[in-house]
Amino acid sequence: MTIERAIDPMASPSLTLVLYDGVCGLCNRLVSFLLRHDRRDQFRFAPLQSPLARTLLNRYGLNPNDFDTVVVLAGFRQPYERALTRSQAALWAIGRLGGAWRSFAIARLFPFAMREALYGFIARRRYQVFGKYDACPMPRPEDRHKFLDLP
Repeated sequence: MTIERAIDPMASPSLTLVLYDGVCGLCNRLVSFLLRHDRRDQFRFAPLQSPLARTLLNRYGLNPNDFDTVVVLAGFRQPYERALTRSQAALWAIGRLGGAWRSFAIARLFPFAMREALYGFIARRRYQVFGKYDACPMPRPEDRHKFLDLP
């Protein structure tokens, strides 16, 4: 986890890589949401179960077997790249969409521990509520270029 800083997520035109649990219904809904609203082609995606994700998670000292989190690499492939996890990652990704979605940044006013507790509560129940796939769903052909490490 990184230290949360007051950085404007819209200030950089760089890519944001979202590492998500590829078999989680909620996580796949998040990816679909980001794909629908990504007007600047700034997001790339990889399942946490992929070899690429394992390599990146190890680089940042994150557990490659922890699928209860979403990980965002802000500034992906840039010298200032950094890893964000859990509530920080989700807020960063939604904030990158711009427009009205930036209003979700108000959630940063809630204490970090409270946000993380809520994130953990949802993460522990996500399969029961949102379902679980047997395998990572394949993206639509028009979105395949946004998914890294696909077979």
